[in-house]
Amino acid sequence: MQTTLNQALTFIQAQDYPVEVLIVENGSQDRTLEIAQDFARTHPQFRVLVEQQRGKGLAVRRGMLEARGLYRFMADADFSMPVEQINRFLPPQLTDYDVAIASREGPGAVRYNEPAYRHLVGRIFNTLIRLIALPGLQDTQCGFKCFRGEAAEVLFRRQTVTGWSFDVEILFIARRLGYRVVEVGIPWYFNADSKISVLRDSYRMALDLFSIRWKAARGVYDRVAASEGTNSHEVHKN
Repeated sequence: MQTTLNQALTFIQAQDYPVEVLIVENGSQDRTLEIAQDFARTHPQFRVLVEQQRGKGLAVRRGMLEARGLYRFMADADFSMPVEQINRFLPPQLTDYDVAIASREGPGAVRYNEPAYRHLVGRIFNTLIRLIALPGLQDTQCGFKCFRGEAAEVLFRRQTVTGWSFDVEILFIARRLGYRVVEVGIPWYFNADSKISVLRDSYRMALDLFSIRWKAARGVYDRVAASEGTNSHEVHKN
């Protein structure tokens, strides 16, 4: 965590635009919370949030809805994508989009040190995602995504999935509501300490895919959240 925080600080100090960094702690078993809080005390650009309920989807939702930026970027704490790549998701390098997702399969993408079996399982699961929920997207599960602030407010208020598959649900909702989703090919470094269990989490995520389609059929994602402005989606579409 300390290395990640130092990398983030070095990056934001080099930018000519204002940046806030939200660290959402969600039940870690090490000193993550303590380290993050100590760091934030001396660096006002950093803010620590504690999400009591477990689930990566809940942690990301909390951060996205408490963020205040015109663009809101989510990143895994291990920075398996070099932090310097973030500017490729922001104007002026990237424009005319609502959601930009990092892709390990798009043009220019490079994977480093990934075991063959992990790549194979990932491609099989992504094929299932394309068949059931998101045709055309090559990599929905890379942990780096950028949202326009307005889009983030609409999408994450409709989120229902609390675990690893929240990415798929958010992107599914984005397409359903007419938002433009683009992929950005990136360099990506495999982290052997990843907390994802290939077999267990792939099974759970597969169940989530069918749940997402079922919710869509029931119109769950078309309902405006109580706390959301009544005309936000209509304004976007027009």
